[in-house]
This record gives sequence, C-alpha cells and structure tokens, in this order.
Amino acid sequence: MAASKKVVENSNRLRYVRALQRFQKSLLSYLTNSDALTKEKYDKKIENALKLLKRVEESQIYKGELQDLQAHVNKMIAYKNSQTDIESIKEDILYSANQLEKSKNAKRYKKDKHSHSKFQDWE
Repeated sequence: MAASKKVVENSNRLRYVRALQRFQKSLLSYLTNSDALTKEKYDKKIENALKLLKRVEESQIYKGELQDLQAHVNKMIAYKNSQTDIESIKEDILYSANQLEKSKNAKRYKKDKHSHSKFQDWE
C-alpha cells in the first residue's frame, strides 16, 4: 500500500511541475510576443493562467531548479497586485527566466577539465 501512495505522490508532483512550466511558458511567450503590452492585459493573463494552475494540487518540491521555477512563478503572480509598470515587469521576468535557463544548462553541460590532455595520445 505504501508503494502506491508514493506513486500517487510522485505523479501529483509531476503534474504540479508541468503546470508550473506551462504557466511560465505561456506568460513568457505573452511578454515576448505581444505587440500591445499593458498591465491590465498582463493581470488578465495571470488570472487565466492561475485558473489552470489552481486545478492542480500543489506539491512539495525538493529539486533546486524546480524550486527556482516555483519561486519564479510566484514572482510573476506577485506582480499582478503590484503598481510596477509593465516594462519593468517584463524586464525583470525575462531576466530571471534567463537566469533560470542558465542555471539549468550549467548543470546539463560539463566543460572538460583537461581538454588538451585527452588528445596527447594521438600525437
């Protein structure tokens, strides 16, 4: 019985992470592709995305980059009730999304420490 509870927990966590990713992706594409950005449209977009996010049960996230994603989404939501103008919101969100991608990529690609030494036996 304990194994099935763990499976359900993992699937709920995965569902929550995917919902966070969808939320972030939809807002980033809106911010980058929209011609007429306004604070009102941004707030409306957040509300619509929140409806979808609220459908999924919030789960505990342990992995660092996913915690960063969760913090990024919370930051996007926090801007909904702020008085900040849309250009600074866009700048800040795109910057932090870029930092998130950079940290993800840094873990994915590892630079060879002694790259020149691996070719010595060829000479």
